[in-house]
Amino acid sequence: MLFIVVPTIPAELKLEPAMLSKDARHSMRRETLLTEKNIRLVFEASLIFKGLFALLEIIGGVAVYWVSQHALLDFVQAITQAALAKDPRDLVANYLLHLAQNLSLSTQRFTAFYLLSHGVIKLWLIIGLLRRKLWYYPLAIAVFGLFIVYQLYRYSFTNSVWLLVLSAVDAAVIALTWHEYRYLRSDLSSAGAHQEETGG
Repeated sequence: MLFIVVPTIPAELKLEPAMLSKDARHSMRRETLLTEKNIRLVFEASLIFKGLFALLEIIGGVAVYWVSQHALLDFVQAITQAALAKDPRDLVANYLLHLAQNLSLSTQRFTAFYLLSHGVIKLWLIIGLLRRKLWYYPLAIAVFGLFIVYQLYRYSFTNSVWLLVLSAVDAAVIALTWHEYRYLRSDLSSAGAHQEETGG
């Protein structure tokens, strides 16, 4: 039987960051920044992904608003024709065709408004987050949280897996946004403390 002994440091011997030399604190901060740098890259990549998706929502909203119901039905028939020729019971093709045939004008207008407003709000928030404006962070967290609530509400009616995927992505972005917000606030407060120490 093999035992591994892990030594523990008594509390009175543990060093607080303030007790370390300036070089040691700088080294600790550099190691932390390496992990923070990776988290920042993931945060920025998720924002860029959401930004591209927001642009698609804006384009989709404009397209849904301006495309006539007849043109939409023709388009759906054209893209589902091959699938339905192979298998007349194709679930996805029949679902799309059913949606296009039963799309009311009010549903079309609501869809256009939802996509357009959702995309514009998300894009505005994402631009603010990428510019590292501190007040955007809590606002983005609240808005993305409301998007999740609405998406889960819609899921209760549609059972669309895509709504769950979108909600999961939004939840991950919220967690990254919260982490980045806390990091930026601590970075700003430590920069302020450093200015007080140096008299600048």
